[in-house]
Amino acid sequence: MLTYTIQLYKNAYSGLSKNSWYLCIVMLINRSGTMVVPFLSIYCIQQLHFSIVQAGSIMALFGVGALTGAFIGGKLTDRIGFYDLQVGALLSGGLLFVLLGFLNSFITMSIGTFVLSFCNESFRPANSTAIAHYSSDANKTRSFSLNRLAINLGWAVGGALGGFLASINYHLLFWVDGCTNIVAAVLLLLLMPRALVSKTIKKVDKAIATVSAYKDKVYLKFILLATLFAMCFYQFMIMQPVFFKIEWHFSERFIGFLMALNGVLIAVVEMVLVHKLEGKRNGMIYMIGGVALGSCGYMLLNILPATQVAAIFIVIIITFSEMLSMPFMNSFWISRTTAQNRGEYAALYSMSWSAAQIIAPFLGSNVIFYGGFNLLWWILGAVSIISSLGYWWLYKGTIQS
Repeated sequence: MLTYTIQLYKNAYSGLSKNSWYLCIVMLINRSGTMVVPFLSIYCIQQLHFSIVQAGSIMALFGVGALTGAFIGGKLTDRIGFYDLQVGALLSGGLLFVLLGFLNSFITMSIGTFVLSFCNESFRPANSTAIAHYSSDANKTRSFSLNRLAINLGWAVGGALGGFLASINYHLLFWVDGCTNIVAAVLLLLLMPRALVSKTIKKVDKAIATVSAYKDKVYLKFILLATLFAMCFYQFMIMQPVFFKIEWHFSERFIGFLMALNGVLIAVVEMVLVHKLEGKRNGMIYMIGGVALGSCGYMLLNILPATQVAAIFIVIIITFSEMLSMPFMNSFWISRTTAQNRGEYAALYSMSWSAAQIIAPFLGSNVIFYGGFNLLWWILGAVSIISSLGYWWLYKGTIQS
């Protein structure tokens, strides 16, 4: 049994390109320093003495900057290539994180946050395009799962380290976040020298007609459904911990354990799961099942008793929903691209998640205020079912066309 398990994990991680691993390492370093954004609202209120409305406005501007950065980043990726944009985004983001720590007025903080988010988030389309470039049809889903593994591990490290540093001095957050961005950029330059990367990229023929992501009707429907799914998923990260504290009266320590459980499961299970599933059936089937499973998880919050066992069970269900759906969502958008338009497709996908990140807390807090947590979980369950049915309809349309 032990030998079989070892071989299973070995197979799950084998066959990926060397550059896919390098991109994973760069992402891990970058995300391990992610600590300013999770603590930015608290910093604005407690350290800069802004009002809650002002702090909320700054976070909204971060979302607007992310949307704009993803859009422009996609355009630039298709024009100048994924390599230069990744390096530029990491270096500029690193410097801007440090600069943000010196800003103390509402106006300068608002402008600084927007510009930082714009530069920082332009990295996403370029990075997604790079992952797609260095993966094959046989391992593209696993390549993105490897990247997700780095992101989740990095978030766990960054969150824990950020909480520790914030207890000492909030300004340390800006320095560490900025320096890890710069270190990630330097590491990218060392591990993947520009000259070697350029040799792997065929010169884009501008004369080749390509489909714009904004004119691909199937893809636009996919993006709408992805946004609905993301709006529900972000409630798992934003409102569910609040629910566990206020309604189920769990301690912060246990809530932290539940959030860590999500990351640990992804780190341990996702690559093996994707390895076993990839290529066996159409990836949209797994997306449909994953989104539907998430619907069950949200509704169970209204059905199961307020116990720790129930909470663990629900977190496991929602985590498996994430692991089934998100990797194959990445595979779907890649399958519709060419080297000439991949940045634009990646940008639109990133923008859908950025939009959901802005909308989710606003809608979630208002539903809770007017109808309570129970209404929120029923709504999320219903929206997830609608999204799952939408993917099924899209799947039937694509296989018949």
